[in-house]
Amino acid sequence: MPEGDTVWLTTHRLHAALAGHSLVRADLRVPKLATVDLVGRRVLEVVPRGKHLMMRLEDGLTLHSHLQMDGSWHLYAPGERWRGGPSHQVRAILETAGRVAVGYRLPVLELLPTTGEGDVVGHLGPDLLGPDWDPARALERLAADPDRPVGEALLDQRNLAGIGNVYVAELCFLRGVTPWTPFGDIKAPEKLVTLAKRLLEANKTRPGHVTTGDTRRGRTNWVYGRERLPCLRCGTPIRSAQHGSADRSRVAYWCPRCQSGPGPGGG
Repeated sequence: MPEGDTVWLTTHRLHAALAGHSLVRADLRVPKLATVDLVGRRVLEVVPRGKHLMMRLEDGLTLHSHLQMDGSWHLYAPGERWRGGPSHQVRAILETAGRVAVGYRLPVLELLPTTGEGDVVGHLGPDLLGPDWDPARALERLAADPDRPVGEALLDQRNLAGIGNVYVAELCFLRGVTPWTPFGDIKAPEKLVTLAKRLLEANKTRPGHVTTGDTRRGRTNWVYGRERLPCLRCGTPIRSAQHGSADRSRVAYWCPRCQSGPGPGGG
């Protein structure tokens, strides 16, 4: 699932391309929107909220999308060949006089009143890359359940919005704990929240998630995706296992030497 910085970059590219321009084509390829006609409406702005994308249009409408695991938006010039995937995966085509935005594999695509955006994103915690960012409130939400594993707590968008599994793995490594460590056992938890903000800010204007400061292939992350490879800090082979709630399980990556605390299953 894309991280909050990926969604931030996607929305800002869509905003730069479409905002202020009227739609000359609007093809929404989901059953409930198949007959909706948005041609002629001007795009006012495209904004992120956590991992949600809000395209605000004239007449008080918002086109809401969520990328989840595989969704993506691509921008093209009119007449340019589309390269985001086969045509049957296209869920949205939004075209202005100068640009074409194509949404692929979008599991969530819905049209709602702009005044009703809170119905779909009102449950989210403070947005790490949003104007509502409040580290004290995020920390308060995380600390409300001190027995909850830190990896699971960070993935819960109700606590703070924008962190995905890549950053969970990297944040835990950088703070020297495993994803199964109870949040209440984290020393100086405010540093964890501050670090999360710093990492997303550092990566929001570029593709990928560089947490090591090294952009060379295979060295961008400390532990994420590096199962059995040597830890970049100590050389110990990186391990992996499932973590998170039963209905939202993810793969955890950690260094058994650099990170202390419980392992899989809390043991």
